[in-house]
Amino acid sequence: MPACAPTTSASFFAPCFSRWRALLCLGVALLLTLNAAAQSGSTLRVRLADGFDFPVGKPDADGYYKARGYWPNGHLGEDWNGRGGGDSDLGAPIYAMGRGVVIFSQNIGVGWGNCILVRHIFRESDGKIAMVDSLYGHLHERKVKLHDLVEKGQLVGTMGGNSGMYPVHLHFEVRKNLHIGMNRSQFARDSSNYYSPTAFINARRVLTSSMQKYDVPVNNFAPYGRALADVNSDGSQSASVDVPSFKGGGSGSAKNEPKQEDDFWSRLKAKMRSGQTTSGTDDKR
Repeated sequence: MPACAPTTSASFFAPCFSRWRALLCLGVALLLTLNAAAQSGSTLRVRLADGFDFPVGKPDADGYYKARGYWPNGHLGEDWNGRGGGDSDLGAPIYAMGRGVVIFSQNIGVGWGNCILVRHIFRESDGKIAMVDSLYGHLHERKVKLHDLVEKGQLVGTMGGNSGMYPVHLHFEVRKNLHIGMNRSQFARDSSNYYSPTAFINARRVLTSSMQKYDVPVNNFAPYGRALADVNSDGSQSASVDVPSFKGGGSGSAKNEPKQEDDFWSRLKAKMRSGQTTSGTDDKR
């Protein structure tokens, strides 16, 4: 009789390993798909902010000044610099203005560079629950990631100048409209969508809070340069909190956005290089 070929453990288990590997890959793919679906229009539980402070020189912007203020239909935020002059504030700490959740943390280049968006939920003096987004732009480094929960005064990044595009400073915005994200040119550039950051903070330095958590919508705006998110399926409404609705309006579209943004950043860069500063709509910190 012919001799039987020896059976090794490796040849015996090889088909099993192949099947398990295929099943594992299929399982991972399924989990990624489910996770992506869950994140679209999802919410996270966040406590109310107990007040707001400036994002530099805590507390109260100590050692910093507002080099450029907020102007509707112009500069939609505030530019903050250290009093040391020049680029001496490169790498200086940038803090969350209040308790909230990180809804964007990415380097998108163009005129923005490293940017962080934090969503805050808070109780107004009349008892109404409201939400705002704070933006921290041109950062040297980002210290938080998407969906991190942050507290007032927590380090979220360091001051930069968009890799040398601008003199070092922090560009800081406070948005009423939760759908803006990184697509500013698709919205009206005025106080229907934005707050003056200094005025907003000064009016809400101390707020009523509690241990209760509320559903805060996340992932409810389109990626940079794309069409706006569908407001009917983006999580802007929840069982416990009605997100305020604001005028979207505005001119422009995704296809002409780069040109509009490039013009804006070119003007900003020219003004900063020439040393021009503006105090904005409110002079006091």
